[in-house]
Amino acid sequence: MIKSIMVARSDNHVIGKDNDLVWHMPADLKYFKETTSGHFVTMGRKTYQSVDKPLPGRLNIIITRQDDFYRENCLVTHSLDEALAIGEQNGQREMFILGGAQIYKLALDVADRIYLTEIHGEFEGDTFFPEIDSSIWQEVKREDHEADEKNPYPYSFVVLERY
Repeated sequence: MIKSIMVARSDNHVIGKDNDLVWHMPADLKYFKETTSGHFVTMGRKTYQSVDKPLPGRLNIIITRQDDFYRENCLVTHSLDEALAIGEQNGQREMFILGGAQIYKLALDVADRIYLTEIHGEFEGDTFFPEIDSSIWQEVKREDHEADEKNPYPYSFVVLERY
């Protein structure tokens, strides 16, 4: 099974502020939906609570340390390994890891692929994506886009794969 990270990050590595996104980029939301639909997705509890409902068309797996945490129509696990094992056991071809920062940090050690949306700009934030080590990751695809009437910042869709 391919273990993939899906993340949108600014040029200064910001991925969020106050448990929310700091930009509104409809093209990235569309790319996210098209890429992850039909797959299992896993995320930390805080990330799930920022969305506050299961993402449709995907099995949502929430990672938390809280023993009594429950959400209808989701699976709850207590580790990234446990979440990934569910994907393996269910024959997933590719499984997506959606954050937040602590989950991404763990996932970088086991992921095979990163779907990175680069939002070209610098933003204030309190949540950051770790540095991507170019000796481990190689860029295999890039689509650059200019800002437009719906997307206020230039952006790039980048796919990285582990060497």
